[in-house]
Parts: sequence; structure tokens; C-alpha cells
Amino acid sequence: MKISTKGRYALRMLLDLAMHRDDGFIALKDIAERQNISKKYLEQIVPLLNRSGLLRTNRGFQGGYMLSKPASECTVGEILRLTEGSLAPITCLEQEVNECPRQSSCITLPMWEGLYKQITDYLDNITLQKMIDDFTSANGGDYMI
Repeated sequence: MKISTKGRYALRMLLDLAMHRDDGFIALKDIAERQNISKKYLEQIVPLLNRSGLLRTNRGFQGGYMLSKPASECTVGEILRLTEGSLAPITCLEQEVNECPRQSSCITLPMWEGLYKQITDYLDNITLQKMIDDFTSANGGDYMI
């Protein structure tokens, strides 16, 4: 599994919003500048995050974006599924029901299922807030995403 630029940038954008939550709605240009990401690229990511309900949007002079829920409720797994699709290491695990004709005789399937479980358990238990807290405690408050 390889996480795309879209997934990495979405995570950085949402972390930026979480860290600046007290500032109210944040303009995309400010996020782009702080994160050194093209504003145009962020504009492509916003619709994915908006449709999922992760973002609140405000238009106009004081417009911008903010998280729609606390950073402690936003998991990395949720964010990466939005941007990457499935986190399954093989295609036969991408659907809820494995319809692979070889599943009953596949000697490798249990290993792939175990890997998938490890990936999802790990990423679903890391929140934006945990990432911020861990980094802050390890670096004395200085951060760069």
C-alpha cells in the first residue's frame, strides 16, 4: 500500500485546521502557505472532505474552512479511506464480502486478512488530536506538518 499525495495533503490540511481551530474559519490560501502546498491542489481535495462531512465551510469575507467535529474524533483511517479508497492490501479484500473464487483454497488469504486488520486497527486508532499531542510533547511545541 502506498499513500498518494492526495492522501498526505488531505491529512496535512486537516491537521492544520485542527491546530488552528481557535482561529475560526481558515482561508485555503493560509493553509497552502503554511503547508507549502499548491492552493489549486487543495481545491481539488476540499470537495472530497466536504462531501464526507469533515469540513464546515463559510463563504464571504471571513470565509474559509474548519473541522466539523473535534480533532479527537477524526481518525487517520477515515481520512485515508476518503482520499485513497480502500486500505486493503489486495483487491479481493476491498469489498465487504470476498467474492474471490479462490478464497476457500487460498493459502495466503489469512495472511492478507491479518495485514488488513493490522492496518485498519492502527489507522483507525490514531486521531488528529493524538498526532498533534504526540508531536507537541516530543518537540516542545514546535511543529511542522
